[in-house]
Amino acid sequence: MKILHLYISPGHNYVGHHGKPPGENPIHEVDRVECVAGRGIRGDRFFDYKPDYKGQITFFAWENLERMWKELGLSPEQRDPAATRRNVITGGLDLNVLIGEEFKIQGIRFFGTEECRPCYWMNGAIHPAAEEWMKGRGGLRAKILSDGWLEKSADSEYQ
Repeated sequence: MKILHLYISPGHNYVGHHGKPPGENPIHEVDRVECVAGRGIRGDRFFDYKPDYKGQITFFAWENLERMWKELGLSPEQRDPAATRRNVITGGLDLNVLIGEEFKIQGIRFFGTEECRPCYWMNGAIHPAAEEWMKGRGGLRAKILSDGWLEKSADSEYQ
């Protein structure tokens, strides 16, 4: 499997904004993130968000992203992986099979808690039909079970 993109954002653009416009917190692409067990990604908006939070880190499959862009007819200029608001964009990994499972990437242990269900905000961030398209393919929410640095890489250890 591969880690193609890593993102963090210091603030929430959608959480807590219902009925209001989205926030304008930047999304930063980084080469590595510090995963802290039970707390999240240092520097990200969900770090220490809530005790035992199910979405301490989020994943999205590159294959689904490419398929969505193609099926929804997004031009190359409209294609931005950061628009998903997921932390890790993976290649070559079926994320749905990790729901309810413990797994390890680059020596860091995670527990897949649930699908990262899309919401109506995706329709504005990606495409008017994105929320519907992403149902069942919205990525993975996970808890971080051990500390470590996750890095972008062409090939990553996955167990």
